[in-house]
Order: sequence, then structure tokens, then C-alpha cells
Amino acid sequence: MRARIDRRTSGHTHDVLKILLVVLLGSLAVAGSVTAVLVSPWWWAAACPLLVIALVAVHDLVQRRHSVLRNYPLLGHLRFALEALRPELQQYFIERNFDGRPFDRDTRSIVYERAKGTDAEEPFGTELDLYRTGSEFLTPSMAPRSVRAEAPRVRIGGPECTRPYDMALLNVSAMSFGSLSANAVLALNTGAQLGGFAHDTGEGGLSEYHLRPGGDLVWEIGTGYFGCRTDDGDFDERQFAEKAAHQQVKCVSLKISQGAKPGIGGVLPGAKVNAEIAAVRGVPQGETVISPPFHRVYSTPRELVRFLARMRELAGGKPVGFKLCVGSRREFLAVCKAMLEEGSAPDFIIVDGAEGGTGAAPLEFADNVGLPLGEGLMAVHNALVGVGLRDRIRIGASGKVATGGDLVKRLLQGADYTNSARAMMFAIGCIQAQRCHTNACPVGVATQDERRARAVDVPDKSQRVRRYQQATVKSALQIMAAMGVDDPRGLRPHMLLQRVNPHTVRSYAELHHWLTPGQLLASAPTSWAADWKAADPDRFTH
Repeated sequence: MRARIDRRTSGHTHDVLKILLVVLLGSLAVAGSVTAVLVSPWWWAAACPLLVIALVAVHDLVQRRHSVLRNYPLLGHLRFALEALRPELQQYFIERNFDGRPFDRDTRSIVYERAKGTDAEEPFGTELDLYRTGSEFLTPSMAPRSVRAEAPRVRIGGPECTRPYDMALLNVSAMSFGSLSANAVLALNTGAQLGGFAHDTGEGGLSEYHLRPGGDLVWEIGTGYFGCRTDDGDFDERQFAEKAAHQQVKCVSLKISQGAKPGIGGVLPGAKVNAEIAAVRGVPQGETVISPPFHRVYSTPRELVRFLARMRELAGGKPVGFKLCVGSRREFLAVCKAMLEEGSAPDFIIVDGAEGGTGAAPLEFADNVGLPLGEGLMAVHNALVGVGLRDRIRIGASGKVATGGDLVKRLLQGADYTNSARAMMFAIGCIQAQRCHTNACPVGVATQDERRARAVDVPDKSQRVRRYQQATVKSALQIMAAMGVDDPRGLRPHMLLQRVNPHTVRSYAELHHWLTPGQLLASAPTSWAADWKAADPDRFTH
């Protein structure tokens, strides 16, 4: 009973103190105001702030939205201020060089240094725990090679393609105008033009900022068909053919799904749909734009393969492919069966990992849906090998590729080339503030606020993009030379090791099942047999 009375007394005391605080502030404000009137106007300098503080305290007491402010007027605002500053405090004062997320400080630093043209070197050895389970190691050779003077390129274009394209080992991944500022797009495309690598437009349409600098483009078409859509949202063949004919458009990519949010469509708020973005996307100005989660142009694996062939025809024989975040291996095998039966195949497939970035995505999707890039790459590579199509289809890897080591690992896991988005953003000034969805990017990269976007100086940032890409590819070639390889095609799964427990290290050749050419057609191994048997070219099913 006494404890209950003490708690009740404590609660009453708390309420009384809150009221006394407001009364005190109000009294001081009134006293200051009277003094300002009777003695000197300079007293308004003290009276006005006190009056504002008193009004805030009253508002905190009577509002019903925030319990913290209701119980702790004025002081409760400190909690919200610290919460707003938490990412910066964490990044600058708490996290170590190697444990930040999504990209740690070491990775961000190496991108910044390469973009600026300074040496990305560190003294005194690694800070990583190499005995941690999951650590990966590339194997150096006792007979290293000389580093190639010129970076190799990847020829994209199968038997049905009449205008193949030679892709660089590292390119700018998909980021739309609308999610990025005009200056950011200009800087990325100018950097691509200077460095001779490709720039994926993202699904937001083909803007003048993609075209003006003259850099090579991979035009991405999403479920909204922006830039080639009818008034009711269908795919417009005429518009597509006209824009695919642009000299800068070297390849066309159909986006099936994105790594950070596979299976859901995007939303662009109406407030961000200005006249320029509306014209690029072919949508009404000022209205919220919703990309559906599914495509209207196909509903079965067979229809997908046929539509890709139609896109190639409309694009005048340019390479055509699709991008996906891998989920069901059975569904991808169904697409492979459709390719075999239709006698047609895409020229390339871009595999996006679940660790890939985005301007905005539900946390549940970013954390839980889709395969990480490594597993997705190996699934696609093995499936294409198993059905005998790997030689005619090139594979791109997209998702958290930032360093030469990342690039080499992705090639070992089955990719022919890589794309990078967030590292390219770092190169033009991104500081990982994680404000991409607020239109308040502090460095002008992911915003449509013209005042903020002015911070991106196109001539300077485009050179940074060029330097970063060239330095990263050079680093990858140096690593391959140390491994005794002078061409990416010489990389093999046994050259990448993984620690599976504190005492055991296994190679990727031992840890994963690698199919041989045509193996699924001849006799599917046990680990693939059920999925191969259930895969249906006329329907998508798990």
C-alpha cells in the first residue's frame, strides 16, 4: 500500500514540476516583455526567446501525438535531436573502419581516394579478423603474371544480335533521373564517356542528361515502361524503337526485379514529378507515379523469351537482356527451357543481389527477400552451363561491387562483368547519409532540389568517376596477375577460399556444385533434378 502511495505521490510531483516549469518560463517571458517596454527595447532579445520556449512547453503538454514530449516538455526534444543525428554520430565517432553498414569506412575511403587520384594504400596490415567464419580469400600464385597494360572487354551479342557491344569490366549500374539529380546523371555519363565504359539509365526513362555527354548507355525498361509507354501504361513499340535507335544506346535491358526490393513496384511522389521528369517518363505532371510489381508484356517464361526477341528486333539488332534478383531457381530454369524450345535467348542477364541499394525500399524486403549476389550469380551461371547456353549469354553482376577484390570475386562466381551504383555515387560525392528518399541529400546527388544539386560540379565529378573506374579495374587486373591469371576467363572456383569454421578452409570448387556444359539436358544431378523436372516453360511456379 505504501509503495502504491509513493508511486502516486511521485506522479503528482512530476506533474506539478512540469506545470511549475511552464509557469516559470511564462513569468520570465512576461517580466522580460514588461522590462522591454518600460526600461529598454534591448530586453526583447531575452523576452522573445523565453516567450517562444514557454509556448513550446505549453504545446508539448497539451499535444497528444508524442508521449515523450507530453511527459518531458522541452527536454523531450533533445531525444528527437539525438535520434536525427544518430547516423552521423555512429558513422563519424563510433563505428570502426571495417564494421560500418552498408559500406564500411575502409571501402568508402578507397573509393574516395581512387576518385581523387590519390594512393589507396594502408600501413601496418589488415584490421580484419581473418579467422572469422565466413572470411574469404583469393589465392595468390607462386608464378604471378605481368599486369595487362589494357583492360579486357566483354563482347555482348549472341547469334541473333547484329550489333554487338564490348562491355567494360566495371560500369555504372542502374540509377534513374528522378532518383538522382540532373547534375549527378551528367557527371556519371560524362565519366563513362571519358573512361569508355557503360552507364545504365535505370528505369526512369532516357533523359537529355543521359544523352547529352555522349557516354555509352544501357537503356533499362521497367514495369512502368517509362519513356516508351502508352497513356494507359502499356509498352509502346513505336516510342521504344525511336529511342533505342539513339547512337548512345548500346544495349537494352528489361528489368524484371531489383535486388533491394524484388517483387514490388516503385513509387515516385507527385511532388517530385516536375515538368521535366513528367516529360522524360511520359506521365502526368504532379501526379504520383506507381510502377506495378509485374510486367504487362509477358506472364509466362515463353512469353518473356518472345518479348526479348521482339525488343531486339525493334532495337535494330542491338543486344537485349534482362535484370533480376534471383529467387526461385525453378523459375529461372523454366526460362532456360523456354529459351531452348523457342530457339531464342537474351544476349545478357544482369544478376542483382539482395544486398543491392535503392533510394527507398521497405525494410522487410531489403532484409529478407531475394538471394544475395554470390548465390544468385552461381545459380544463373550453373543453370546456363547446364542447358548449354552459357557461351552465348553474358552475365553481369550488380550489387555492392566497390573494389578490385569485389570485382574479381564476382568473376569467380560466374559473372563476365560488373556494375556498381553506390560506389559510383561515392565517386561523385555521396557520404552515405542515407537520406536518398527525403529529397534532402546533403551533397546534391540523390535529390531534385536544385539548390542542393548545385553542389555536384559536373566537370570535377565526371573526372572522379573516370579515375575511380579505371583504378578499380586496374586493381582487379593486379589481383588476377598475382593469382597467375592474365585474363578473366582464366579464373576458376578453386581460386576463392572461404573459412567454414575456425579450423577449416574450403574452396568454392568444394563448397558448391558446378555443372558441366549440357549436364541438365543429359542427366540432371540429384541437387538439381527436382527443380529441373518441375520447371515449366509455360508458367512461373515455385
